[in-house]
Amino acid sequence: MILIDSHAHLYLEEFNNDRHEMVQRAIDNGIRYMFLPNIDSKSVAGMLSLSEEFQGNCFPMMGLHPTSVKENYEDELKVVDEWLKKRQFYAIGETGIDLYWDKTHQKEQEAAFIHQINLAKKYSLPIVIHSRNSFDELFSVLENYTCNDLKGVFHCFTGNLAQAEKIVEMGFLLGIGGVVTFKNSGLAEVIDKLDLSHIVLETDAPFLAPAPYRGKRNESSYIYIIAEKIAAIKKMSVEDVASITTANALKLFKTEKT
Repeated sequence: MILIDSHAHLYLEEFNNDRHEMVQRAIDNGIRYMFLPNIDSKSVAGMLSLSEEFQGNCFPMMGLHPTSVKENYEDELKVVDEWLKKRQFYAIGETGIDLYWDKTHQKEQEAAFIHQINLAKKYSLPIVIHSRNSFDELFSVLENYTCNDLKGVFHCFTGNLAQAEKIVEMGFLLGIGGVVTFKNSGLAEVIDKLDLSHIVLETDAPFLAPAPYRGKRNESSYIYIIAEKIAAIKKMSVEDVASITTANALKLFKTEKT
């Protein structure tokens, strides 16, 4: 059984004391592939270093996170542009719009998002979308772009069924993480109504650890807990959940692994 963590920030300082052991623990537990979204210019070196150390297991993305969009966002986007010319990446991201923490730079976030959509189209890469408190704004932008040459995933999906159905209708996948294990999150009811062909699994490590680790550091090996929860919701085996979601992730990221 092979599982994929489609979204994990394993290069962050929370893993400085045991990063190698943590990644190896995930691999030993069947999480064979981990996809690493970038945050901004400061996170690139650590992300690429981990990808080099675990070639064949850790795969980098390139993008500018919406909470890193400030007055200098155009300079940050130039860094993204230059890196995409230098080497292979597996997605554009993490990008999107975040209106939870701060709405000060909403226009800049939208501009940065559109720039990265165009990069995804230019390089024929999927786009990984951050959507905290911003579904309507994202839908408004994406309605101008959704077509066969733009694919991606709404990472850390925590919305309602109508929003999930809209995302599926637009041709995107939903990234489901530890929130599905939280009591009263409402996400289980949404997952129950969706076909697994529209879902990939993720941790968003070190954030949003699933129960029973909620509030503690998250890590890629906990993907199995998320798979178990979805299996219980869908009344199917963990093996089938792993098989379907792994195939979805490999197709999304255009990686032919076995």
